[in-house]
Amino acid sequence: MDLTFSESERAFRDELRAWLDSYDPGSEPAGDEDAHYAWRRDFQRALADGGWAAVHWPVEYGGRGATIMESAIFFEELARAGAPLPANVLGLLLAGPTIMSWGTAEQKDRFLAPILTAEEIWCQGFSEPDAGSDLASLKTRAIRDGNGWLISGQKVWTSGAQYSKWCMLLARTDPDAPKHKGLSYFLLDMEQEGVQVRPLRQITGESEFNELFIDGAVASDGQLLGGLGNGWKVALTTLMNERAGLAFFLQVRLRQLLDALSAEVAAAGMLDDSGVAERLGEVHLRAEVLRLTAYRGLTATEKYGQPGPEGSLTKWMWSQTNQQLTELAAQLLGSSALRAADRWAYELLRARGNSIEGGTTEVLKNIVAERVLGLPRAH
Repeated sequence: MDLTFSESERAFRDELRAWLDSYDPGSEPAGDEDAHYAWRRDFQRALADGGWAAVHWPVEYGGRGATIMESAIFFEELARAGAPLPANVLGLLLAGPTIMSWGTAEQKDRFLAPILTAEEIWCQGFSEPDAGSDLASLKTRAIRDGNGWLISGQKVWTSGAQYSKWCMLLARTDPDAPKHKGLSYFLLDMEQEGVQVRPLRQITGESEFNELFIDGAVASDGQLLGGLGNGWKVALTTLMNERAGLAFFLQVRLRQLLDALSAEVAAAGMLDDSGVAERLGEVHLRAEVLRLTAYRGLTATEKYGQPGPEGSLTKWMWSQTNQQLTELAAQLLGSSALRAADRWAYELLRARGNSIEGGTTEVLKNIVAERVLGLPRAH
């Protein structure tokens, strides 16, 4: 695949760089999750004002109609500028494209614009305590009630739920149908008495994730996406977009962390040790393979019109390499990398979740084996 940027792609990159250079987001808040989230929300609103909030969305929905390559350039430049991910990243990458694919004209008109401006934040209600990797076995129920639905159940690992107005919720509407066929996809209003959010405190001290307790929450027929009993197909659209969009942001951030570690190691005079240089070189090689693999995934998307299972490979590679990098930092920098206020202590602790979030490494390996390599299904 030719990775040389075209003239239009260079113009897109240069325009974006100029905007990022001109925008001052202010200092990143530290130690206050709410303040940090508000900082990201302000950044997304500025992106929306500049026409950059969702470059991959069609022009008619407020995007730029960017090509796949331009979308990759956007995430790379965002990371290179040290900018945060937009606050409504799940809305921009998952909810928006799913609504565009399956929504009615009324649903598109109602939900898409507030996603762009971060006026309404979205979370994803898929995983449950007994249905994480085996998503189709979920137990949350939606029961017909007059002209709407009553929904009860529990969701877990729900990122950003404490800030969300809406939830992409998968629930069982036909308990007698096969588990993949009895599901429906709802756009659930989080701001009602039937929905309770309980933050989950992580080892970093943050509460990125939450539990949702749903007891008689109400949804109208207008909040059913893709038709009754079609939830599995709609959910697959969401899941295919989940790992495709962030690969470029993550691989650049990994490179930035590696460069920062290399600079600290060099300042400490440790690069003269061939063993240290070799271990840093190994991570450098893995980071470069990740970058090229992320670009390689563009070929499949361009060919088939949507992200393919190759996205699972880049997420798996990133998880493994980021954990290797943070562990190496602790080993090379010693106790200074384990102090509570040190950036490497945070990175080391946060990296432990990389092989679980967004699909466990075990599940991702199965996807790559079966759908990329064509190996037989495990029993």
